[in-house]
Amino acid sequence: MLFNQTIKNLNRLRQIIQVLVKYGFEDMVTNTTLKNLVPRSRQLSWSRQNRPVFAYSRFERIRMVLEELGPTYIKFAQVLSNRPDVLPEGLIREFEKLQSDVPPVPFSVVRQSIERELGQPIDLLFEYLLEKPLGSASIGQVHRARLKTGEEVVVKVQRPRVRFTVETDIAILKEVALRAEGYLERQGIPSVMDVLETLEKTMQRELDYRNEVRNIRQFRHVYRKHKDFNVPAAFPEYCTARVLVQEYAAGCRITDTAQMRAWKLKPEDIALRGLRGYLEQMFDVGFFHADPHPGNLILQEDGSITLIDFGMVGRLGRGDKLALAGLFTAMAQEDPRQMALQLMRLATDHQIDDRSKLERDLAGLIDDFSGLELQEGNIGELGIRLQAIIFDYRLKVPGSVFLILRALAILEGIGKQLHPSLNAYAEIKPFGLKLFREQYTPANLAGELSWRFATLDQLLRNLPQELNDILRQLRKGQLRVESHSADHDAQMRQLAAQGDRLVYTLLAGFLIVASAIALMAPAGQSSHLWGIPVFSLVCWVLAGLLAFMLFIRKAR
Repeated sequence: MLFNQTIKNLNRLRQIIQVLVKYGFEDMVTNTTLKNLVPRSRQLSWSRQNRPVFAYSRFERIRMVLEELGPTYIKFAQVLSNRPDVLPEGLIREFEKLQSDVPPVPFSVVRQSIERELGQPIDLLFEYLLEKPLGSASIGQVHRARLKTGEEVVVKVQRPRVRFTVETDIAILKEVALRAEGYLERQGIPSVMDVLETLEKTMQRELDYRNEVRNIRQFRHVYRKHKDFNVPAAFPEYCTARVLVQEYAAGCRITDTAQMRAWKLKPEDIALRGLRGYLEQMFDVGFFHADPHPGNLILQEDGSITLIDFGMVGRLGRGDKLALAGLFTAMAQEDPRQMALQLMRLATDHQIDDRSKLERDLAGLIDDFSGLELQEGNIGELGIRLQAIIFDYRLKVPGSVFLILRALAILEGIGKQLHPSLNAYAEIKPFGLKLFREQYTPANLAGELSWRFATLDQLLRNLPQELNDILRQLRKGQLRVESHSADHDAQMRQLAAQGDRLVYTLLAGFLIVASAIALMAPAGQSSHLWGIPVFSLVCWVLAGLLAFMLFIRKAR
């Protein structure tokens, strides 16, 4: 069995190589160990009359390769189009052109899949199940139906053997990436294996519809009292990893202005309410619907918007929300230094050797956008420019940030169809300012200070044992210090800064201990203020100042 699978993978890998050669990527084969998989008698024997394929750009030919390789690779490319930190802008633009619509699975196969998953005949589950699908994509297709209990529903059914196909193709992609990693890095596509790991996790989530059911439940909870948005309920008793049953959403597409006017709704109002509702998801809740294309936004006659398809959602933690809000706020204030700081806070890792250069690039971005009139604002273009900077400086930013930028660009495009003078950036500013102010409220500062003291407490608990271990290794001659930094001065500055922070931390800890001891002293032995020993108050104030200095130094 394993041998047969290996042969199948090898055959598929050779098919991939043939497609690469067909579209002019001989160098990717000849310059990597992929050439070992092509028989000598057939190496680069594919000929092209008049070489028409080279009339297209390299990025266009990459898209054509993926189109020919089939639905799984198209899906990979669509996911990759949300990762501008690892792909150049031109390639992302090409990947966004890919469509995942594919020929539908025969209804007889759909019927068998549903009956196998739910363990009952179709006739016992539904009053009717329409044979013609509402839509068909690379992973599954959707049919309209009515339950025996009377509810109008849609049934999403996974394609047969799609999990096996995806897992096989992922294994092949990893093999290709290992053999061509150096080549891809020279083409400006770094961290290929990291991207494939992310893709694998994404596909595993999308292949289990129970994840989507959980997302639906969470969104229904968020919007349980919301007037402008609603989410159709799922029916968990009819849902499995490969079948999803959800309420049918009647209405019209969000871009159907003729129907809006027939319902006496103003397109401009719908555009503003829809955009503001999404901004609430992103910046207030931190949990948002990440695929807001017109087919997933259904307008109701009362003006409310129904969200469907929760296979792709995004989450933002409190720190990421604050950093993203700070980024937009700094741009509104035309402060490139703060923009650079917020970008670095947002990143989990970066390759910024010259921060002043980053600040100059951001200053150029501010100059290009600050002078625009209200109707000229373009959050889509701003997102593209930010993504280019993230790519250039190799910033590793949470994937949800790119989902937000992508969603905002899509929403702006929809909004401008309904409201030509809509300025999405102007709508974002209040949310950024609100979050930026909230981080300095007493409650948030108290929480931050509490976390700092908890960290300090942990340090004081661990420090004696760790110092003892270091001294023991030093006595035995076992202590080794390794340095791999190419910039000795930068390393020394970093060590000095760490030493300063350690001193501040120790001083703050000693002051807290001294304050606690003073509190335990018998009454009458020292002067008091508000019933607290003055010495104890002074120690607490000094410890607080040191903690604040630590907070400021870390932010720099």
